[in-house]
Amino acid sequence: MSDADSSTSASLTEGEGGQGGRPAPSMSSFSSSLRAVVRIKQKYLAMKKRRQEAALLGLGPEGAPLGAPGRTSPRIFTFDGLPTFPSNVTQKKKKKRRKKVLYPPGGGRRAPPKQEQSRAKYCLYLLCAIVFLQVYNAIENLDDHVLRYDLEGLEKTLRREVFGQQGAVDGLLSHLKDYLSTYVHNKPLVVSLHGPSGVGKSHLGRLLAGHFRSVVGETLVLQYYVLHHCPREANAPRCARDLSALVSETVGRAEEEEKIPLFVFDEAEHMHGEILDALLQLVAAGRSNEHLNAVYLLLSNLGDRHVTRHVLHNSSGAAAAGRQGNLARELTPTLRDSLGQLHPLWAEAELLPLGLLEKGHVMECFLEEMTREGFYPDHTNIERLAGEIEYYPEVGGRQYSKTGCKQVVAKVNLL
Repeated sequence: MSDADSSTSASLTEGEGGQGGRPAPSMSSFSSSLRAVVRIKQKYLAMKKRRQEAALLGLGPEGAPLGAPGRTSPRIFTFDGLPTFPSNVTQKKKKKRRKKVLYPPGGGRRAPPKQEQSRAKYCLYLLCAIVFLQVYNAIENLDDHVLRYDLEGLEKTLRREVFGQQGAVDGLLSHLKDYLSTYVHNKPLVVSLHGPSGVGKSHLGRLLAGHFRSVVGETLVLQYYVLHHCPREANAPRCARDLSALVSETVGRAEEEEKIPLFVFDEAEHMHGEILDALLQLVAAGRSNEHLNAVYLLLSNLGDRHVTRHVLHNSSGAAAAGRQGNLARELTPTLRDSLGQLHPLWAEAELLPLGLLEKGHVMECFLEEMTREGFYPDHTNIERLAGEIEYYPEVGGRQYSKTGCKQVVAKVNLL
């Protein structure tokens, strides 16, 4: 028996002797305690043996209990050493992912969800249709308003009966078309025709007044001749008051009929200062609405020297070919500066210069007048009558009349 057994038995004997008169434990309890001691001793020996073997083999750190996890340094993860798979495996996997979804039999293929459309889109369509109808209606109204004044007929009349002034006719028709295309304006239309005597200013004013009488009525057209209506300068204040009252009455009547009246002022170079002031107040933009819907035509020979000098200096070569179209553009700044010094009324007007008439234009005037009076239009007789007119010295192969067609009527009456 070993030392543990001897010590155990000694302690047991001492206990028996020291307990005095106590009864001794039974044999069964003694055998179970002995078995437990033996079992503990065997476990201790086995653990001791395993620790010694581990220390000899170097599998555990010194001083660390057996079974404790060993301390190791952290390891860095890399992709080195990972197993590689062939490319066809990944492709197969991708193909498997792209397979179509199968739906239960009998249910059919489900339709994709429909995107709901906003109701505001229909409102936008309706708004576009309304705007289109409004614009179309406005254009139709503009056409109706222009058709009321028959500007196409006026154009045919002016081109047929006005000779040598196609540039001025085009400018006048352009201003009338722009102004008469609507009934709402911020200022009246004021057109001033300037040129030497006999070039057709008064004739053009009579044609325009006759056309407007036929489309808007006799009462809405006023032809004012200064030398006839107000010949004396002493009566200028009274004439100015009467003219303002007459114009106000006419535009009031035109406002009731929703028409645009026409006022023709011939021989405007003889107008007195009071009459010019009255006209300036009538055409100013600060007047009431009915005074803004009117057409004023001023006819005068103011600036005739500028026109004559410009035509004679630019009547040769290629410059003469485009003279009619460039006359207004080239002379308007000069005329505006010259007329602005006379009265501020001319600053409110659209200036249209009329150039000199050539000998061919004078012959056309004779032909028109002889036809109107019932004479046979003999070309030889017309050429003889046209030769009796006084002309400027020939410039660039052209002869310009000093008096225009002013003496045509008197010479035809002598036939």
